[in-house]
Order: sequence, then C-alpha cells, then structure tokens
Amino acid sequence: MLNFTTMGEANGLPPVVLAHGLFGSSKNLGGVARRLAQERRVLSVDMRNHGDSFHSPDHSYAALAADLAEVIAAEGSRADLIGHSMGGKAAMTLALSRPELLRRLAVLDIAPLAYQHSQSGLIDAMEGLDLAGVTLRSEADRRLSARIETPGVRAFLLQSLDLKSDPPQWKMNLPALRAEMDKITGWPDDLAPAAFGGPVLVLAGAESDYCAGPAVAAITQYFPQAEIEFIPGAGHWLHAEAPAIVSERLAAFLA
Repeated sequence: MLNFTTMGEANGLPPVVLAHGLFGSSKNLGGVARRLAQERRVLSVDMRNHGDSFHSPDHSYAALAADLAEVIAAEGSRADLIGHSMGGKAAMTLALSRPELLRRLAVLDIAPLAYQHSQSGLIDAMEGLDLAGVTLRSEADRRLSARIETPGVRAFLLQSLDLKSDPPQWKMNLPALRAEMDKITGWPDDLAPAAFGGPVLVLAGAESDYCAGPAVAAITQYFPQAEIEFIPGAGHWLHAEAPAIVSERLAAFLA
C-alpha cells in the first residue's frame, strides 16, 4: 500500500485523499492538507515511485488509480479525492473506473487528455547530478543549477533528495518514470466519459497552459458536471502560488 500521512479528525465525514504530481511527494499539498484538516480527516499519499512509497516498473494511470482505491478501501468508506497534475489524472482515472469509491472529486490544473510535453529533461538533470560528498541541500542546489536554471524547480525536485543516505540518493524511481513518461503525459483510451456522477471541481492556473484550449473540452466530455475555475495570477503549481485561495475554494467545495 502507498505510504501516507494523516491529519485531522473524521467528524462523521468521509476522508479526503490528496494525490500529488510528478516528481512530488505527500508534502506538496501540505497547505491544502492543513486547511482541510481543520474539519476533516486528511490522507496525503506518496504516489508509487515517489517519496516513501514502493517502486514499480508500472506507472500507468490504471496502476496509480488502483493504489488510491486500496488506500480508500482501507479507510472503510468512500472518500473525497483531490489530485494535482499527475495525481489529478490518477484521481480522474479512479473516478471513471471506480465511481462508487468517491463522493466528490477535485482536480488541480490538469485535464483528461494526452499532452505533448515530456519531463524527461528533468530526469536527465537529476540522474546526471554528481552527489559525491554532498551533505547540504544548498550544495546540491548549486550543482543542480548547472542543468536547471529555475530556482523554484530545483527546490521542488530537491525535496525528494535523501541526504541521510550514504551516498545521497533520489527517493524517486527515476528509471521507471523515464520508461513510463509517455503514459504519464498521456491519457488512458479505455475510460468511459461521464461514468462518474458526483460533483467535480477543476481549479486551473490562469497563467498555466495545462487547462487551455482543447483541455476544457476534454474536461467537459469526461465530466459534464464539472465546475472549471481559473485562479488569477497562478500557474501550474497554483496551490503553492495562491495557497489561501485554492485551499478555501477546496474547503468550500468539499463542505
């Protein structure tokens, strides 16, 4: 089963499960978790091949959805599910394939369609990083800056660097993520549109291109009942760039 952390009390309501995006961990949606935990039991998972969860050569959305289903089943009831990016696709896959497990679905800045971009360049940078003698994250950041210019991207990736290991190592299963990249950026072709009838909220960054153009049509095709809202000034990591707005909107939707 996936590794996960918990916050909050159930208070007679279904648990809320949070699923992070590619190269992330259960810590990524920490602000959302803390806000929702004021009223709900919240489970923040490490997706397979990330964080402290198990490694597997299979990183298909069917497999990721099955992992989430196992966590929900262990809780003994339906759940509300929130997923960002890759976690959002996994959440949508679960909603369409096992709708009886979910009460409400919230998706952060991703749509049910195949994207043309690849994140393999970031894997190249992480695998190519010389970790010999590294004991401080600041030193790892300095070395990684030779390959990745954006400080925020480096900081995000370095959250998954285990400095306690000797030598330091990435917690992510980078070879599997590279091999499965087409599946991660893609979308399963065997899911029936409109199979999930519960409420759906899609929050997208107004400055992101993940939910632009054809993405809106894809969302409404698979989830005709979906509310789609764009957060001004936010990009793909909208929960980090507009944390209060995103957290309060999710709390209101799940109430």
